[in-house]
Amino acid sequence: MKTIRLLVIEDNRLLRDGIASMLKKQSDMHVVATVSNGENILMTMEKHKPNIVLLDLGLRNQNNLQVVKLIKKDFQETKIIVMDLIPLQVDVFEFVQAGVSGFILKDANITEFYKTIRTVYQGVQVLPPHLTGSLFSQIVEHSINGYKPSAIVESVRMTKRERQVIELIADGSTNKEIAQKLHLSTYTVKSHVHNILEKLALHTRLQVAKHAHLSGAYKTTMDTTSLISE
Repeated sequence: MKTIRLLVIEDNRLLRDGIASMLKKQSDMHVVATVSNGENILMTMEKHKPNIVLLDLGLRNQNNLQVVKLIKKDFQETKIIVMDLIPLQVDVFEFVQAGVSGFILKDANITEFYKTIRTVYQGVQVLPPHLTGSLFSQIVEHSINGYKPSAIVESVRMTKRERQVIELIADGSTNKEIAQKLHLSTYTVKSHVHNILEKLALHTRLQVAKHAHLSGAYKTTMDTTSLISE
């Protein structure tokens, strides 16, 4: 049985030691080193040559995306798994494009934690559960082919009415205000918002607003779409 060599990058000593302690109990895993954000990561990589790097996205005083790019530049065969709470779709896209192979949410249970490591080691990409399904496939496909995040927006099918609702959410309108502007019931607007969150794999209206502002794909919706068109 091959042993998975792991490097843990975590600036919280308690978490770092706890993660290392858990991993050491697995017969097929070996923690070759643990480092905080203030240490020379590339030097540690060169010395220990881990198969997988576990990287905390909450590192202080570090550009996490830059850390990923530096590691992948010199150690292309090393797989990177990042640990975070609930990353946004755009953030996930950027990290996948930079070379990240998997995500572990910090509220994941131990079984999911071990499974993600083993799955990534076998060459399979693992993203957060809320980004699985068709959107997951699109993110991976677009990142491999070098497309920009806006391409994901274009590939997610939105009705004309949903695009209107997204634009109004981005403008800061409440459900009641959206209902008045679009001549709909509040219940119908809530249904549209629910569908939008599902399609974009997001959790809050704030995330929808950020998505709309970053993509710039909904700015002319109200001008070009009939208010009676669904």
